[in-house]
Amino acid sequence: MMQLYIANKNYSSWSMRPWLVLRAFHLPFQERMIPFSEDLAGGPFKQTLKALHDNAKVPVLKDGELLIWDSLAICEYLAEKYPEHALWPKDIAQRAWARSVSAEMHSSFAALRSLCGMNIQADFSTQGKILWDAHAELREDVARIEYIWAQRPQASAFLCGEFSIADAFFAPVVMRFKAFQLPVSADTELYMQQVLQHPAVALWVEAAQAEQTLARMEQYAR
Repeated sequence: MMQLYIANKNYSSWSMRPWLVLRAFHLPFQERMIPFSEDLAGGPFKQTLKALHDNAKVPVLKDGELLIWDSLAICEYLAEKYPEHALWPKDIAQRAWARSVSAEMHSSFAALRSLCGMNIQADFSTQGKILWDAHAELREDVARIEYIWAQRPQASAFLCGEFSIADAFFAPVVMRFKAFQLPVSADTELYMQQVLQHPAVALWVEAAQAEQTLARMEQYAR
């Protein structure tokens, strides 16, 4: 059976993406949780992952002797391994769009990533207002994401109609928007609720809420 190595559900946005895909499509896998260490430079987290793979980061998917690292590579592998499931949309044009926005999420939005780290347990609404007023690049990132989400076929639908890899890639953004209470449109709020109500997302959030926090990860809670 495939094994997915992840870190804390409360913080690890990269881990969340392939985990959601595996759960949403009921693919057989075992979760291997490796909690973050308080020691940013190393500690058991880095030591354990280094023994698994030189990259020493999560997520990692192990399928027999094969190791796949990087969340997008893992999801692409799963889409090829299970072509009977619509991990990507079946329509070629829709699939190309879904891949494009997922890759954009994978490589862009530096301001949102650096200023508004994923922390599912947190209420950073006060800090969110400060960051919103102070950083034009954050406002630009949010505007671009809202534009992407607005392209979905129906207001009550996922990005490509049905849940896909694209939604899994933007799910951590939903968590950021929620924790920091960033000012977004009613249409964006509707999409966020759609994601939050998905059974796989709800399972991840429930587990994240039960985790212990780490001092070094609570950048706005001090």
